[in-house]
Amino acid sequence: MSAGCPPQSPAVPKTTMSMTGTCPLLAATFAYWDNILGPRVRHIWAPRRHAAESPLLLSDGEVTFLANHTLNGEILRSAESGAVDVKFFVLAEKGVIIVSLIFDGELKGDKNTCALSIILPQEELSFYLPLHAVCVERLKHIIRKGRICMQKGFDIIPVLTSEILAIMNLLSSMKTHSVPEDVDIKDTVLNDDDIGDSCHEDFLHKAISSHLQTCGCSMVVGSNPDKVNKIVLTLCLFLTPDERKCSRLCHADGSFKYDTGLFVQGLLKDSTGSFVLPYRQVLYSPFPTTHIDVDINTVKQMPPCHEHMYHQRCYERAELGTLWKASSEEHVTPDSLMQANDSFTPDLNIFQDVMHKDTLVKSFIDEVFLLKPGLSLRSVYLSHFLLLLHRKSVTLLRYIEDETQKGKKPFRSLKNLKTDLDLTVEGDLNIVMAMAEKLRAGLHSFVFGRPFYTSVQERDLLMNF
Repeated sequence: MSAGCPPQSPAVPKTTMSMTGTCPLLAATFAYWDNILGPRVRHIWAPRRHAAESPLLLSDGEVTFLANHTLNGEILRSAESGAVDVKFFVLAEKGVIIVSLIFDGELKGDKNTCALSIILPQEELSFYLPLHAVCVERLKHIIRKGRICMQKGFDIIPVLTSEILAIMNLLSSMKTHSVPEDVDIKDTVLNDDDIGDSCHEDFLHKAISSHLQTCGCSMVVGSNPDKVNKIVLTLCLFLTPDERKCSRLCHADGSFKYDTGLFVQGLLKDSTGSFVLPYRQVLYSPFPTTHIDVDINTVKQMPPCHEHMYHQRCYERAELGTLWKASSEEHVTPDSLMQANDSFTPDLNIFQDVMHKDTLVKSFIDEVFLLKPGLSLRSVYLSHFLLLLHRKSVTLLRYIEDETQKGKKPFRSLKNLKTDLDLTVEGDLNIVMAMAEKLRAGLHSFVFGRPFYTSVQERDLLMNF
């Protein structure tokens, strides 16, 4: 491949990242279309590695050749202002896959078509695909910030470097500590002889119920890695195989930090027994999150999907607005933006107590522990329970479609829905609504309508029916 890839001229700046583990990413690139010279690479990021770590190592010239490939054919790109196009290339002849995000930006006072790309070996395709949406959403957000920096004449490279490093660390950690696709129930709390052997009965009930109410997204924190990972695996029983591939066990040395976009992740407290909640990263999660502390047996959850999205957009607007008002490049660091947004954060009650009791999870826990442990009976019973939840969520969607003529009319029959579908208990309704949300995004906003309801107003609304 190097014979067809002459060295770039002039030399492309390169940042080599030091990684704690083996990173499957070969390189990341930022390229742009020059109206005279064609596609040009502005910067390369690559993890520091030895030849023995990977059978495929790319020279800078080869990386430049691949990066230029992503911009070929984009000269006539026609897209709305601010749009980001995602391109996925599988180059079998080169043995690599390239994920490229194409966007418009200003460089040297001219509007250019730009591409932010990550390059992986083709053999990592099955590993990367479940994480594709996570990586793309995080790169899209950093591109929004990068476009503002370009508009203001700031250097975009430091802004991109922070997120590229975070994605490299994410992929590296998922390579070694991702939850297996098939979770053995013997490694979970559901294999205990009796309720309360590993954790308190009410704690287990709240953890699973809140986990389902927040669309299967949870962070499990604690001081004991074995205890944390046991709860992580237990919660992953209620996820699909692809969602498990987007979940992560905790590392015994506590080196992992919270990563936006994962479904379930285990995190260890520091040596003092404390855990700093990553406010910004949690708020940018695609779904609400449940916070589970296995040391003190507490369970807290974020507000439902429509409220979570509202807060997320408010914070994003505040963050981008602060970046736009920055007078110099020193004011565009994440810490500076957080300090500038302090006036916004106290208005948000991120985590709340689990207010809504349910009967679905309570009945499941009571009944599953009546079955003999160590056999396949509990796994079969779990499968039936998940199938029941799926059927209820599909039935709820069909009910709303019929009542609204597939969205042509507003939904005004919440009381009838709860009665007809036997969802009169608020916790049961929240669980089924959360599962339906993953099948049909935007369901919460459609059902609870506009103007936006806070969680307190929503509870009042439910109580009136």
